[in-house]
Amino acid sequence: MTNKLKYSATVCVFALMGAVGNAVADDHDEIIVTGHYLYADEVNALKTPTPIIDVPQSLSIVTADQIKFQGFTSVGDIIAYTPGVTTSQGEGHRDAVVFRGVRSTADFFIDGMRDDVQYYRPLYNLKQIEVLRGPNALLFGRGGTGGVLNRVTKKGVIGESFTSYAAGVDTFGAFDLQLDSNFETGESSALRVNAFYEQLKNHRDFFDGERFGVNPTFKKELSSATTLNLSYEYVDHERFIDRGIPTGTDGRPVEAFSDIVFADPEENVTQLQAHLFRGKLQHAFSEKFKANVSAFYGDYDKLYQNLYVSGYDQAGAPDVVTLDGYVDTTQRQNFTLAGNLIGEVNTGSIHHTVIAGAEYINTNSDQDRFNTFWDTTLDDNEIFSIARPLNISGNVGVNAAGLSTRNDFTVDINDDTRVGLDVVSAYIQDEIELGDMFNIVLGARFDSFDIAVNNVVAGDIRTRKDEEISPRLGAIFKPQENISIYASYSETFLPRSGEQFANINGSNDALDPDTYTNMEAGLKWDISNDLSLTAALFEIEQSSPQTADNDPSTLDIIDSQTQGFEVQFQGQLTDDWFVSGGYSYLDGEVVDRFGPTGNRPRELPEHMVSFWNSYQLSQDLGVGLGMTHQSESFINNGNNAVLPAYTRFDAAAFYDVSEDLRIQINIENLTDSLYFPNAHSTHQVTVGAPINARFSVSGKF
Repeated sequence: MTNKLKYSATVCVFALMGAVGNAVADDHDEIIVTGHYLYADEVNALKTPTPIIDVPQSLSIVTADQIKFQGFTSVGDIIAYTPGVTTSQGEGHRDAVVFRGVRSTADFFIDGMRDDVQYYRPLYNLKQIEVLRGPNALLFGRGGTGGVLNRVTKKGVIGESFTSYAAGVDTFGAFDLQLDSNFETGESSALRVNAFYEQLKNHRDFFDGERFGVNPTFKKELSSATTLNLSYEYVDHERFIDRGIPTGTDGRPVEAFSDIVFADPEENVTQLQAHLFRGKLQHAFSEKFKANVSAFYGDYDKLYQNLYVSGYDQAGAPDVVTLDGYVDTTQRQNFTLAGNLIGEVNTGSIHHTVIAGAEYINTNSDQDRFNTFWDTTLDDNEIFSIARPLNISGNVGVNAAGLSTRNDFTVDINDDTRVGLDVVSAYIQDEIELGDMFNIVLGARFDSFDIAVNNVVAGDIRTRKDEEISPRLGAIFKPQENISIYASYSETFLPRSGEQFANINGSNDALDPDTYTNMEAGLKWDISNDLSLTAALFEIEQSSPQTADNDPSTLDIIDSQTQGFEVQFQGQLTDDWFVSGGYSYLDGEVVDRFGPTGNRPRELPEHMVSFWNSYQLSQDLGVGLGMTHQSESFINNGNNAVLPAYTRFDAAAFYDVSEDLRIQINIENLTDSLYFPNAHSTHQVTVGAPINARFSVSGKF
């Protein structure tokens, strides 16, 4: 392990020496550099205005300006350029992030408030995205086993009126429009409206869709010490679901099928409508003591239905595939109320920054699933000949035997669960400055997780209540003001109900939560005011209780570990040259009740390298070049399906026609490589896009 880490560090140094990046200033949104303060007046992942150099944890921040210049249109685009983190396919209908080897579809937050429904999150209204690595229960509660992703939204700007716009079209035919308008509504208030529309297209047959969102926000200074922010967001998404292609006898994606979509052109679809209400009241009792209260209500209505490849035998039956599928609906209402008191006090010569908080979450979630049901097989699987397109559309087709077959999504119910969840939490953390060179962070969180699941199909109601204490400990040594060396320990837990709350049937309601611990040591160095370097070594250990095979009244505790190294380098090398680069090394082993298996966890590439840079050629002209690389990884824990290594190059250029008008081009996959960025399971591998360009115009008035 030691030699591997030394090798990783060497690779990282050479990768970063060639790194190149971007930042284009926005008139209304401050640029954040990794070594500086987070937005002190925003709800953010840290909840205290702590300099990042004093945070004993790895994190990455992507600003609105980086999103704009690199042409990011999805969370997945951002993750591709973030060390230690990768994407999973998400079955074609949701963001799915793999934080240090731990897949998550629920560890997403908006302004620090939980946003756990499965969907693709838009970027149109964001000031920045924060990606924290390692278990984060103290500030976020259950989940966050490998990390969390927090979206910080734009708020009203008092005393200003402005409107900015952006429009883009790509070579696949997709286009998008964005609008950001801020209005003075008085000397102490402002209304800001962000909106977007997107017509979806890509390189895959049948793929299309639409996304629309609007987010009015209102900011009011009730007094010199008190500020109120109110926000409503409506999101409406519909898109085709593409779950990729199968793997062959060698365990790798069958490249000959890269142009085939294994789906029903009419029935593979996902739809989401969401109403999101957010409010935050902030009050400063003095310069040293502040408080805030936040409320969030989200109403989500989600549907996804699809066919996908469930079986393929390249050696025995190379010309046919087995299709399975389902239709799934979710209606969820999330309510969160949280409050924090932040204070600075001195005990003798020791300075303390203390945060004490409490949170209440109520979730009601109804979800059901119906499997496919074919009238020829009278079950959920049917065999079709491989062709472009497959002989199926609108749930009617011809199977591999030449027989007409019809699918019915209303016959074979898989599950129907009605979930009620109440979570009560309290936490406290003390950032202790023992002197100019040594800080300590101490904290703990208590969570009471009370869930009831009504399994309608089984006529069974299961309940479980878990109460957990999650500690956090960090030590920071600062030999210089601009350098910190830290070590930290943190924990989190995931109840047996899982991320989406339905799985406490069978014996699962008798099992304690999975627990995760993270040990991390790292370096943060602000090389200059505009340039920073961070590096970290870490280990995540999972402990999972399982009912013992030989005695169901006892438990086996199964432990597994993931460890690695990562480094980031970001900032201005010169006034004209911005760079952002990262490297991560990840290792681990699958463990079951019989002990280590020798297998590597799925979706854990050993090496990931990314860089982006931009260079201002003149006052009006700038260019950018980037690269993202992932080494080979396994699609499943059995290690018999492989996601091949890939390297993708991207580029950008912009020209400022005037102070108020910019034209830009972003080119993805410059070398036109065939690559497979992620997968969901053995026969569902995503086909990456060929070379494509996006042309955009942006400005203000």
